[in-house]
Amino acid sequence: MDSVNKLVEQKPLVIFTKSSCCISHSVMQLISGYGANATIYEIDNMSNGQEVDKALQRLGLRPSVPAIFIGQKLVGGANEIISLQIQGRLVPMLKEAGALWV
Repeated sequence: MDSVNKLVEQKPLVIFTKSSCCISHSVMQLISGYGANATIYEIDNMSNGQEVDKALQRLGLRPSVPAIFIGQKLVGGANEIISLQIQGRLVPMLKEAGALWV
């Protein structure tokens, strides 16, 4: 857990992904389409990637990626992000966290 907490602290928007995950790529495109600048961590390319993957699973994410943190809080995965977008709540969350400058 500490490995994940250290990576998300002081960052308004963090996305954990794997380089081969097409769902992660789609979520990143959706969020960047609003002009948000996310910090992206590809856990399969990280030296402590297995540790981070296990920590994300302990947080209840299955699969572990994509994992989206907005304002240092775990929002969830792709389903949660798409639900927030449909409900019109994604952009306000990104603005509140300081991930959008609009």
